[in-house]
Amino acid sequence: MVAIKTIWIVLLLLAIGPATGCAPYRFGDAALFPPGIQTVHVPVVRDATVRHNLGVQLTEAVIREIELRTPYKVTADPSADTTLKCEIINEAKTVLSETNEDYPRALDAGVQVRASWTDRQGQLLFSNSIVPTDDLAILFTQNERFVPEAGQSVDTAMQQAIEDLAARIVSQMETRW
Repeated sequence: MVAIKTIWIVLLLLAIGPATGCAPYRFGDAALFPPGIQTVHVPVVRDATVRHNLGVQLTEAVIREIELRTPYKVTADPSADTTLKCEIINEAKTVLSETNEDYPRALDAGVQVRASWTDRQGQLLFSNSIVPTDDLAILFTQNERFVPEAGQSVDTAMQQAIEDLAARIVSQMETRW
């Protein structure tokens, strides 16, 4: 009789043990992002450059990426769980090669952005593990090559750079291993 009770207790522990042992693990895309966050406020990106609409384009691209790739919901409410602030600090167009008549043949369009992701208490959620600084922002730079002779323009290159930047910024929202 005691042996049967012991066997039942062992079987019960074997059944419950694996279930509770996996309790802290998370599954799916939610496992990639910090827990306890449901909403993200993304104010319109400030643009310190002279190129028109880059801030609006980056804001739209970042919101699209957050909604597509994260478990978070973007909200217009400034009292959201977290706030992702970005500022475009530089944009440039660089000639890489020219024709014999000094016309640009291949160019790079570049955008540089400062981004910071903070919680309600103002604590930094981005972590720059490469270069630790006291600054709450991380710098992102993206260049895109374009060839006017092939029908490409600086606007299409800038749009591609903005989309790539948005993907990189949202990738930084993932939890570090």
